[in-house]
Amino acid sequence: MNFLRGVMGGPSAGPQPSGADTIQKLCDRVASSTLLDDRRDAVRALKSLSKKYRLEVGIQAMEHLIHVLQTDRSDSEIIGYALDTLYNVISNDLEEEEQEENSAKQVDDLGSQFTEIFIKQQENVTLLLTLVEEFDFHVRWPGVKLLTSLLKQQGPQVQQIILVSPMGVSRLMDLLADSREVIRNDGVLLLQQLTKSNAAIQKIVAFENAFERLLDIITEEGNSDGGIVVEDCLLLLQNLLKNNNSNQNFFKEGSYIQRMKPWFEVGDDNCGWSAQKVTNLHLMLQLVRVLVSPTNPPGATSSCQKAMFHCGLLQQLCTILMATGVPADILTETINTVSEVIRGCQTNQDYFASVNAPSNPPRPAIVVLLMSMVNERQPFVLRCAVLYCFQCFLYKNQKGQGEIVSTLLPSTIDATGNSVSAGQLLCGGLFSTDSLSNWCAAVALAHALQENATLKEQLLRVQLATSIGNPPVSLLQQCTNILSQGSKVQTRVGLLMLLCTWLSNCSIAVTHFLHNPANVPFLTGQIAENLGEEEQLVQGLCALLLGISIYYNDNSLENYRKEKLKQLIEKRIGRENFIEKLGFISKHELYSRAAQKPQPSFSSPDHMMFDHEFTKLVKELEGVISKAIYKSSEEDKKEEEVKKTLEQHDNIVTHYKKVIREQDQELEELKQQINTLTSQNEQLQATVTQQVSQIQQHKDQYNLLKVQLGKDTQHHNSHGDTLQMNGIQTEEVSKLKEELEEWKNKHELLQGQLKEKDSVIEKLSSSQLEMGTTEQASHISKFGGLEHSNELQKELEMLRSQIQLQSAEISKLQIENQKLQAMNATADPVLGDSGATAATSSELEGRLEQEIKELKSEIKALSEEKESLKQQLDSSSSTVAILQDEKSKLQREVAESKKEQDDLLVLLADQDQKISALKIKLKDLGVPVEDEDDTESGDQGDEDEDGDEEEQDENAVVCYHEN
Repeated sequence: MNFLRGVMGGPSAGPQPSGADTIQKLCDRVASSTLLDDRRDAVRALKSLSKKYRLEVGIQAMEHLIHVLQTDRSDSEIIGYALDTLYNVISNDLEEEEQEENSAKQVDDLGSQFTEIFIKQQENVTLLLTLVEEFDFHVRWPGVKLLTSLLKQQGPQVQQIILVSPMGVSRLMDLLADSREVIRNDGVLLLQQLTKSNAAIQKIVAFENAFERLLDIITEEGNSDGGIVVEDCLLLLQNLLKNNNSNQNFFKEGSYIQRMKPWFEVGDDNCGWSAQKVTNLHLMLQLVRVLVSPTNPPGATSSCQKAMFHCGLLQQLCTILMATGVPADILTETINTVSEVIRGCQTNQDYFASVNAPSNPPRPAIVVLLMSMVNERQPFVLRCAVLYCFQCFLYKNQKGQGEIVSTLLPSTIDATGNSVSAGQLLCGGLFSTDSLSNWCAAVALAHALQENATLKEQLLRVQLATSIGNPPVSLLQQCTNILSQGSKVQTRVGLLMLLCTWLSNCSIAVTHFLHNPANVPFLTGQIAENLGEEEQLVQGLCALLLGISIYYNDNSLENYRKEKLKQLIEKRIGRENFIEKLGFISKHELYSRAAQKPQPSFSSPDHMMFDHEFTKLVKELEGVISKAIYKSSEEDKKEEEVKKTLEQHDNIVTHYKKVIREQDQELEELKQQINTLTSQNEQLQATVTQQVSQIQQHKDQYNLLKVQLGKDTQHHNSHGDTLQMNGIQTEEVSKLKEELEEWKNKHELLQGQLKEKDSVIEKLSSSQLEMGTTEQASHISKFGGLEHSNELQKELEMLRSQIQLQSAEISKLQIENQKLQAMNATADPVLGDSGATAATSSELEGRLEQEIKELKSEIKALSEEKESLKQQLDSSSSTVAILQDEKSKLQREVAESKKEQDDLLVLLADQDQKISALKIKLKDLGVPVEDEDDTESGDQGDEDEDGDEEEQDENAVVCYHEN
């Protein structure tokens, strides 16, 4: 009946079911239905009701929805509906229309309660991680949103579950590589929540290549000009790097600092920046500050500072600092960023000192910043940032401190007054009517004197012209004069901090301060009075200044010795009262705030009272001064003796330090020399090895040349006869030249004869006869040359045989000489007394010596002859080579002429054929023509005579061969 009423449109009988009943029915349907379509429809209906009936759906349906996620994973649609329903139940990000003013707290409680129910079973979170791995958009995107909501509600618990689950973080890192921007952007938000306050997860995410992927996303989105995605990526980077030293080191070593430089490339037109660009650039500057924060380890900070200088990031920040049209909050954050990039790094501080503002004339950036610091029209936050920048510039920078103080000294002040120096600006701010300028200038000047005793002494020379006609007053005296005039509390606090810093650890400055008789009574009067809470801080600082005057007093002034000052405190103030007033400083609320971090951050100008470095000085001196007040004169004497011994010890230590430094320098120089010498030695060894190899090669070549020379000498000796026929060869060459000229003439004649038809055949026959005769002549000349070469070879063989015989005779004589000498040596002891034998032996020795001399002269003569023969052989070989070249050229010319003659013969044969054809035609036409037989019969007699001559020449050649 209900079905019919629904179809017919009639009114339904009975009361309408409530939302809880409907949800209960849908839950039963999800749990009991066997068809997937029915379950899918039921889950879809629960999703539509989950926003309005969040509590009911969360209580009744959560278990069924988790069961659907476990069992129906094959159907992406039902999984998507279930994840969306769970997200609506757990998430507190409801629309504003659905939120009531009083139900905000209840909503937060609901979300955290449902999150606890969901994560009570850790398998639910691991199941959600596996679903996030699915590529289907309808599964992955709601899974990412649900996991993000869980992390927002119960972050530490969910982080621990993900950290324990295998590959949990790695699965979530894959979201950054998703091509769908919606999932990628929500993945960035998920990782933001995942990495909050969990160093272990931060390290895993960093080593999963998160830096590379996030920087790529920022670059793709347009760096600072990008949208909210860039902001989310920068927030995630801050989570990964802040207070995480290992990630900072990984970021630096991965060369990711270099990729930050394009973020700060700001053009000339800086008008009309969007709010998103300001936010992005603000986060980028904060990210740089995270890497160089003073709270980081000093080594990590200094390495990041050096990397930022070398990659040009500091230079880019300085350009923004000096640019025009930059928003005030960006300029303030840039100043703070530059401050921490240069803090304690000498190279960066030197570069910052060289930066000039784009003005006419150009001024140093430090001067321009100080001008804004002492200008009361500038925003308070900007003035604090400039003060922090100046403090960071002077931090552990004695060179910069000296440059600032030198601008106050009389010898370096610009007399023309065209340019304003940093010292002049500080003095102007110190004595202006603005109390904030007084405080900032006093603190800045105190930082210029921090831990630098020489500058404290030099600053005593500074003289100020207070008014026209009055003598100049020292800077120290002027500060005490302003204190005594009773100005604002902020001004007096600033001046007292400056004086305490100036007098600490400087006995000469204490003497100058005590030399003014009005200073000590003023301090004791201020301390002894019972004033209000505002003046208690001034009283504490006055007590500190008086205590410094006692502790660092060298007793050079008789009226203000340590003992007398202690008696004065005892009489006028009381020791307990003095110690109590001294303790007002460290008990003050603003003191504890300033001691937390170096950057001066104050909510209002009235809270600007203490400096971070001054708090360190107070901690150092408070206990020491309280002890010094209670000490007796004897203890002071003992302490002075101890101080003297300590000073002597320090002097000895410094002396040895200097010696050690000099030795270190010498060692470094010697190491460098050793390195250079070792490198030179290696080079020399390499050259020696090369030279040894070259020498070995030359030796091998020399041995080969020796062998070749032995063969060549044999070859030259065998062909020596042929090299003595230079005269004959020159005659042969001249004959060949004459023959060539004849051939050329004949060639010209033949060409001329071609034109004459009648006499062509007779002249060709005569040229053939002449060619035969010339060839015979050339054969005869060649055979003659061979005979002469044979004769020369025979003569060389005769000479060699004579030399061999003579050398054999010489060797025989040498052997006989050695035998005779041996006989003489054996016969000397036997025949020593007989004079006849001695005479015969002397005659024999003389003969032998004469024969040896003659043989030596013959050997010399033979060697000279041999050398002359060698020279003749060399000269003849050179001439033979020249003649052979000429001969080869002539033979080429002869061959060419023969080819030309053959071509002419071919042409003549063609012409003869043509002539014979023409004669036949003429005969056919009836024209009388002479036959060739008639002309040949007349020429036969001549040919017979020529044949006889040829036979005679051939017979002559044969006879010559036989001979």
